[in-house]
Amino acid sequence: MSETTPPAGTRGAVDLSSVAGLTAPTAATAGAGLPAGAAPGDAGQQQPAVPEGLVVEVDAGNLQEALNRTLQVPGVLVLWGSAYPQTRELFDTEVRVAASLEGRVLVLSADLSTSPDLLQAFQPLLVQAFGQPSVPATFGLLQGQPVPLFPGVVPESEVRAVLDQLLQAAVQNGITGRVQLEAVEGADGADTMPPLHEEAFEAIERGDLDGAVAAYQQALAEDPNDQDAELGLSQVRLMQRTQGVDLTAARAAAAADPADVEAAIVVADLDLLGGHVEDAFGRLLDLVRSSAGAERDRARTHLLELFAIVGTQDERVRKGRTALMSALF
Repeated sequence: MSETTPPAGTRGAVDLSSVAGLTAPTAATAGAGLPAGAAPGDAGQQQPAVPEGLVVEVDAGNLQEALNRTLQVPGVLVLWGSAYPQTRELFDTEVRVAASLEGRVLVLSADLSTSPDLLQAFQPLLVQAFGQPSVPATFGLLQGQPVPLFPGVVPESEVRAVLDQLLQAAVQNGITGRVQLEAVEGADGADTMPPLHEEAFEAIERGDLDGAVAAYQQALAEDPNDQDAELGLSQVRLMQRTQGVDLTAARAAAAADPADVEAAIVVADLDLLGGHVEDAFGRLLDLVRSSAGAERDRARTHLLELFAIVGTQDERVRKGRTALMSALF
């Protein structure tokens, strides 16, 4: 089968267009395609301490049971392949971030190198979500339903921002359970969430969005460069704007008058909260192209706010900014 080109932004991705591409490497092929000095199963790579109960290793036999756990607890599904250590990098990062969230996220680990049945099952989902079957890839799980998050290996700061957004979407949908974790022996708590961030999350779980805003604002007052607090504040304000909005009525209003910028903004917010990032961006980009004056500026400004919520490193934001520049000029 002909080789495909990985999409932009999928650093560290391994193409699965050939099933053979994910089988365990032999002595002759070990390290192929990796940076010099890297080798599969490198024992020198430090793995994060994992609290008991945080990670579920899924296979064809227990996948449905694992998905059912996300009816009450938000989940993140990490597709990777142990035959290729560069895909383990993302998994370790996500486990580290999830551990710092103190049971708010359940991590489902799917090693496609060891489970041909999972590989076959997930290939169509990968193509639908990201345009190509490659690992690593990350999906959110809300009530058993996968929400595409990102392909490839991304920085820890971006993983944290995306999981924060997933948690806030979960709260909006009433999914506020926690995984019961056991303490890791010798853990020093270095990854513990800052107190004001913890206060904000607890407020969100109580449904006290005003309290969450206050906590994030206090964090920014103490440290104006706190990017996590700035992002959290934007996300909570998104939740405030969409709280109590009837999705069906909002979509009907936007469809009835496609030129209504305010109606489009409401639907774009709902799309973003539901994980439909491209739909949210596309709706506002269409208005930037078709409107003028104050309405055009309103659509443009709100689109920039949504870019900030998703994160500047996200490939969808990069594409959205390019499309916005084209629409404006």
